[in-house]
Amino acid sequence: MDPLILFKRPPRHAQVAYGGILSTFIIGLLITPIIGYFPHQSRLLQFTIYLCTLLSSSASPVLTRLITHLKIGKSDIGKLVIGAGMHSDFVCSLVLCLGYIISPIPLYSEALRNENALENHKKILKTQVIMGLVVLVQMVVVSLLSPLFMNWVNNENPEGKPMKGSHLVLSLAFMVLMCATSPLYGYHPILSAFVTGICLPREGRLSKWVITRINYLLTIIFYPIFFLWMGYEADFRKSEPLKLGTWLKFLILLIVGMTGKVVGTIISGAMLGFRWPDSVVIGLLLTIKGHPHIYLAIRGKTCDVTISTCIGMIIASFVTVVQAPSVVANIIKRARKRARTHKMALQLLDQTSELRILLFVHGPHNVPASINFMEISRGTANPGIIIYIADKIELTDEISATLERDEGVHMASIKDKKVMDMRDQVTNCFQSYVTIDGDGITLVRTMVLSTINNMPQDICVLAEDLMIAFIILPFHRTQRSDGTLDGGNQGFRYVNRKVLRSAPCSVGILVDRGLGNVERISRSEAIINVAVIFIGGKDDREALAYASRVSQHPGVKLTVIRLLVDINVEPSRLAGYMVVNPEQEMERQQDDEYFAQFYENHVVGGRILYIEKHLTNAAETFSTLRSLKGLYSLVIVGREGGVNSILTRGMNDWQQCPELGPIGDVLSGPDFSTNMSVLIIQQHRLKGELDGLDEDFSIM
Repeated sequence: MDPLILFKRPPRHAQVAYGGILSTFIIGLLITPIIGYFPHQSRLLQFTIYLCTLLSSSASPVLTRLITHLKIGKSDIGKLVIGAGMHSDFVCSLVLCLGYIISPIPLYSEALRNENALENHKKILKTQVIMGLVVLVQMVVVSLLSPLFMNWVNNENPEGKPMKGSHLVLSLAFMVLMCATSPLYGYHPILSAFVTGICLPREGRLSKWVITRINYLLTIIFYPIFFLWMGYEADFRKSEPLKLGTWLKFLILLIVGMTGKVVGTIISGAMLGFRWPDSVVIGLLLTIKGHPHIYLAIRGKTCDVTISTCIGMIIASFVTVVQAPSVVANIIKRARKRARTHKMALQLLDQTSELRILLFVHGPHNVPASINFMEISRGTANPGIIIYIADKIELTDEISATLERDEGVHMASIKDKKVMDMRDQVTNCFQSYVTIDGDGITLVRTMVLSTINNMPQDICVLAEDLMIAFIILPFHRTQRSDGTLDGGNQGFRYVNRKVLRSAPCSVGILVDRGLGNVERISRSEAIINVAVIFIGGKDDREALAYASRVSQHPGVKLTVIRLLVDINVEPSRLAGYMVVNPEQEMERQQDDEYFAQFYENHVVGGRILYIEKHLTNAAETFSTLRSLKGLYSLVIVGREGGVNSILTRGMNDWQQCPELGPIGDVLSGPDFSTNMSVLIIQQHRLKGELDGLDEDFSIM
């Protein structure tokens, strides 16, 4: 090992943790005489260690869960806080382990004044020395023996087979023996378990099994008993709530805990180059307490302090969690101000720039519809389009075995014969089309070979790397010879839904119900009828933006159907249509402005037909959609209807495929035309659950 590694600068989260711990510990030492009125000075050191550890440490499990549930776990500040919380928890637990050994020793001044006290001091000192040596030996033995023992058990019980009962018994006996050694000499059992745990290897099947079982026992058995015991010990009747001193202690504990963390993180943050608002919110999040701190507060009764002091410590531990949502809300608010405003949407794409489309196929049966989609999407020869044809292939055991034998080989060189034959067939079909009618089209072949669980992420990464503006996914169900749709591949349906949620650009799902049967589309006369339905909302605006490109093809006869709410009906029937906030009003203004611009540019010239229908409810919308049967080969719709629209309200009640949206699901249903294909478009949504923010947004 390189000796210089000992002097290597610790990571950022460790430096932040050290700053918070040190400053809080120093302030805790100063306020200890104020918090506790000690009748016995011999307990001062013990209580000081308890109090300073309680104020300095963070409850990393509670902190991690809060940050994850509040959706900032993948941001830079969230990762830093989680790392600093774990580091702080670990360091303070080690301090507590060491403090338990030395804290019961009486002060030398008292011992020297009393001969009996001096004799007691010698006995206690001898006991603590033996305890410390036993703990040290325990750590050495566990760190040396546990890897050998754990590796032997893991090798005897490979993955995929049930663990042998004898090995489980031996493993549990080994852990119990290691944990029970030091308590025989007066050491605390919980601290002994912690010391043993940090010496056990974290990897391996046995370690994962133990962690799973421990988490189960904690949730089902330990925590209910713990809170029952905590409520029994924390007798609020003895907390003296009417005394000013009780509330003064509570406020001092709360202020010191927050001030110490914030001051420490500001100092360490200044050394690391953080902005002071970031350091403040990090410090506030690191003040969060949990179960160990409540235990330490109750344990303080053994130090001869008043019950009101212990109650104040417990309440202060609970209150630290209250401010977490407000702090996270502040982080998100500041991050939104710095978020990128540009979205990869067709509506915002410059018409003079080339369009980059990632078009997926499941197999040769998707090729005819995909070729016709390429044809109507090509626009003008200049600037043209770039089409990335990608095979969506599920990684099976057979293909994965090939990958293991051909270590380091690229995915495109998979030697599975069935997969390669399918890829060659798809490639030949597209190449034949581009060779004959490929003016303005650049064709690139690629593939996504992955498990169903990992495929959505791989698709999004591929789209981001290729700077794709539009992803086209085939519907998971395929049309049979009688025109009906089969049950489909549920794995690919899962992929489609996940991609819709986290794609870095706009997404379309193509339901092929005859588009692939259309003969070669002419470039001189219109032979294919296409309709776009516009109700309102950003998805419908995106569908309109794509329709404007489709309308440029001479072989397409495009019709725009706008569904509007009939305002000449009774006001009571339109109660659900009323705008409830300024954001919805702004959304409607954007709908009107964009549609007016589209109408002026395309409809006025006569190239596009326009139909306007005034409806009152979803039932009339359904009837209007039924009237489209047999009129169009392709219908383009947005995934979600207009803001607060009464025209689609209630359609969700009978949806079979929610990923298609209310209109798309109705048009793709068994009650509609079997020769009308549907393209459902969703405008780019920034990833994650936070509106306007990427899941791994940056703020620091």
